[in-house]
Amino acid sequence: MPADNAHHLVTAARQRATATRRRATAALRRMDTSGTMITFETVAREARVSRSWLYNQPDLRAEIGRLRARHRTPTTRPVPNRQRASDASLLQRLQTATERNQQLETENRELRHALALALGEQRTSDLPGHTRDTPGRRHSPVIGPC
Repeated sequence: MPADNAHHLVTAARQRATATRRRATAALRRMDTSGTMITFETVAREARVSRSWLYNQPDLRAEIGRLRARHRTPTTRPVPNRQRASDASLLQRLQTATERNQQLETENRELRHALALALGEQRTSDLPGHTRDTPGRRHSPVIGPC
């Protein structure tokens, strides 16, 4: 008669169940700390467990429901420290934006000046008696004051 090894199977099943529960609770903690949106799908994926298993665990199901409700209100959703901008980084971004604005203002000023010169040259080239660089082009009529 073979030896009864059922106790080994029971022990392995208990260890698997304990490990699965640990993964699920650790995933919930990580997701809550990082501010990740908590749903049964995201918890199942993060913990590498099935959604049906999560639904069948009353305590985990209640915790997921509680965290989902808390994360739905945007005012209570904490931003993790590592995602918050420091004062130094905000000042650097402000300084970079200010420098870029100054560059754009200078470029706009130069472009306006170049446009004014081009329009002035165009107006003087349309005056009667002004010689053109392009031969054969007819002069536009000049309209005098009214």
